[in-house]
Amino acid sequence: MMKTIGLLGGMSWESTVTYYRVINEVIKEKLAGFHSAKVLLYSVDFAEIEKCQASEMWDEAAEILASAAKGLERGGADFLIICTNTMHKVADKIQEAITIPIIHIAEATADELKKHGIKKTALLGTKYTMKQAFYKDKIKSNGIEVIVPNERDMELINNVIYNELCLGIISEKSKKELLRVIKELEDAGAQGVILGCTEIGLLISQKDTSLPVFDTTRIHAKRAAIQSLD
Repeated sequence: MMKTIGLLGGMSWESTVTYYRVINEVIKEKLAGFHSAKVLLYSVDFAEIEKCQASEMWDEAAEILASAAKGLERGGADFLIICTNTMHKVADKIQEAITIPIIHIAEATADELKKHGIKKTALLGTKYTMKQAFYKDKIKSNGIEVIVPNERDMELINNVIYNELCLGIISEKSKKELLRVIKELEDAGAQGVILGCTEIGLLISQKDTSLPVFDTTRIHAKRAAIQSLD
């Protein structure tokens, strides 16, 4: 029987929409007919989470998400995915609050990088994801080197994410800037680029660059769909 996927989403809701669509596309491809995924969604108020992020109140954010995760478990979810890269910073605390497993977005991404023989990758995301170790260490533990933009470009990308993409704003100017950063990281030796924020895939796709693109939203969603059929 198909397992029920628990989606801990709303961070932001724009990227959660992509999760739902991709999961169901995979199920349709695998099972055909009228099949669709069995999904429970808990969509949090992103304003509360963003406030915690900006104030470095990670324990408070973990409490909000752990409470939501427990609701998904009580509702019958067989496993959980956290529909955001940044909040995997508190994935361990969320896991402590529930008994069902969490599919970690960085681990799913590392598996995909290895399939493509990537030894050195660029990482784009929020400043928390790019600067802190919680995400990069998961990739590095798989024998893959991680490089990130310079400080100025980190701030640029972070601003695009929070002030544009999370608000549904798609800017060609910002797209050009991100493509410039990707090209500079490619020149620095990156063999691929991780779109390590679930919103960046709304702006950048494989058609925009010759460098292999690893969209974590799609990778994570596909992994969840496949696991629901195991």
